[in-house]
Amino acid sequence: MKLIKSTIALAVGLVTSSAFANDTITIEDIPKIQSVGQTAVDPEGELVAFTRSVPRELYIDANGTNYSELYVVDDKGVERPFITGKVSVRSIQWSADGDFIYFLTKKKTDKFTSLYRIAANGGESQKVLSLNGTSISSYKLNPNGKQVAILAMPAKDKTEKELKKLGFMAEVYELGLKNKQLHLVDLVQSEKALKPAAVEIEGYVSDINFSDEGDKLLVKTQPTALIDDKYMKSQWHVMDVASQKITTSFKTEGKLGAAEFSYEGDYVAILGAEDKHDPATGRLYLGNAKTGEIEEWIPNFMGHIGDFEWANRRNTLNFVANVGAESFVGQIKVGSNKYKKIVKEGKLIASNLSVSDSDKTIVLRGNTDKHPNEVFMLRGKKTKRLSDSNDWLNDKRFAKQENISFKARDGVEIGGVLIYPLDYQEGKRYPLIMAVHGGPESHDKDGWLTSYSDPGQMGAARGYAVFYPNYRGSTGKGVDYSKLGQGDYAGKEFDDLVDMKNHLVEMGLVDSKRVGITGGSYGGYASAWGATKLTEHFAASVMFVGVTNQLSKFGTTDISNEMYLVHARSYPWEKWQWYLERSPIYWAGQSETPLLIMHGKDDPRVHPAQSMELYRYMKVQGKDVRLIYYPGEGHGNRKVAAQYDYSIRLMRWMDNYLIEGKKTMPTYEIDHAANLKAAKEAKK
Repeated sequence: MKLIKSTIALAVGLVTSSAFANDTITIEDIPKIQSVGQTAVDPEGELVAFTRSVPRELYIDANGTNYSELYVVDDKGVERPFITGKVSVRSIQWSADGDFIYFLTKKKTDKFTSLYRIAANGGESQKVLSLNGTSISSYKLNPNGKQVAILAMPAKDKTEKELKKLGFMAEVYELGLKNKQLHLVDLVQSEKALKPAAVEIEGYVSDINFSDEGDKLLVKTQPTALIDDKYMKSQWHVMDVASQKITTSFKTEGKLGAAEFSYEGDYVAILGAEDKHDPATGRLYLGNAKTGEIEEWIPNFMGHIGDFEWANRRNTLNFVANVGAESFVGQIKVGSNKYKKIVKEGKLIASNLSVSDSDKTIVLRGNTDKHPNEVFMLRGKKTKRLSDSNDWLNDKRFAKQENISFKARDGVEIGGVLIYPLDYQEGKRYPLIMAVHGGPESHDKDGWLTSYSDPGQMGAARGYAVFYPNYRGSTGKGVDYSKLGQGDYAGKEFDDLVDMKNHLVEMGLVDSKRVGITGGSYGGYASAWGATKLTEHFAASVMFVGVTNQLSKFGTTDISNEMYLVHARSYPWEKWQWYLERSPIYWAGQSETPLLIMHGKDDPRVHPAQSMELYRYMKVQGKDVRLIYYPGEGHGNRKVAAQYDYSIRLMRWMDNYLIEGKKTMPTYEIDHAANLKAAKEAKK
């Protein structure tokens, strides 16, 4: 691997001086990063099954998303590989007796994704069941051990395939969509693909969850398969398993997340929104399983709940809360609005809770500023890390990272996560890359912040200060704060970015003439805005899957209703000129900021034409602009080759203008052919 790394680095023209020594994180390290995907503790609380995301090998493996392997680790941190290699394992669940781990995968012998299991003491995996003509999307095991609930799309009619071959492929947009269906099936191994009857439920079924007794099932529905309906019109119901009838429905408004029965089945915890204008599912609700009555469990919580899992005694709920740029794990009991913290802020960024039947063990996924997501175990007051997916990171040097906050020009508290340049010297000014998160109903946390599109420690090792701004409208500070940007596209929310830049300059850290901006989706919008309307503040910009024309964006996205309710709070035809003036294309003529635009060619959220529009507006006016499309990628690059290509172009653009101080665009060519040849030679 050392040969491949050094050869590739030279081939693509990356700097290979001592500034990027082996003890720092480089572009070549990014495609090697592995991370824990899902965690599940066994009923006894002694073993943890988890999936590990493993990138494909550059220039060797066929194009595709990361592999997902299955491992089991004990409470001492001893790992055992169960299913590894070029596999895709997901949706892991333990059997009620702890003898088996169930999962979904599609093997070479399968036509569709099927349900498998593997014994907890190892051995070969066994197919449990498959459906005729369609893949299993998701499933939940009934705690009684005799039944499984399955979600799947209806099988395609053979006639459809025949007509397609004959050229009958007309698409009626947003009509004729098929709904995902619920099936209740006996948990008995079957070599024959099943054709179970779908449970009669109106609409599209998107999620399910059994009660601990197995006699009731939570069912989440939406009117149609449209993503807009999933965001804004979902609803949770209680279904009697025996009769397959809905007995209770919870009346909620706005976005809706997970739901789970309490151990006794009397209550349901639900993650939802405060109202239809709340941009995120950060409110925790407690519902009565019999009456459907529901109330906010922690009113006026100044953060956002991210995940939860009921304890198996005492009507106690464990939950993860994100507050500011940090997170904590808390517990709360039915009948009280007060919670206690069992893992305080500053330890790790937590998610994906799993609780053993005995309540002895809580398992979670966690990351810090030194490593991506790993398996953590919580017993009593002790939190222990069990996995180490990237032991090579232990030999790397990391730049200082901290959460900062201050007042914007109008007094609103803003801030973010700052990574100092590696080997930072006080009094010296450095170039800055501002990496703006999307959403904007999201926020960057003070944990692992390095990826193919986020410079993080990679940027710090190259001599940059890297800042992740949590501008107004970000989550983590309560509902009211997350609504501050509504009805004001690119207004005070992006003025915050200028205030943040100025703050870092005033700290004596940043050279005001060498500031770059980048981000994806809404962060791409910010990057385009920074290159046009706010051009005097940014010397380079890299926009990813970003918004450039708010008028055409509304007409080409799959979330127009969500945009109206939780972002714009108006329609374009109500104020055409305002929408135009909040679009980067309107300000393209004044741009003095070199702009690199990158976009997935199959993006359903922000149409690729958004990038084409700004490119054309700037190109015709003689501006420094370049457009890169990634075929087969959507709203963000998911495949390792496209990710690697992106990283090279991002850092090359920033280096060209912010470090090397050049006035012309860098070459657009990357010698992937040389890299391919080097990789093949290294394999011999």
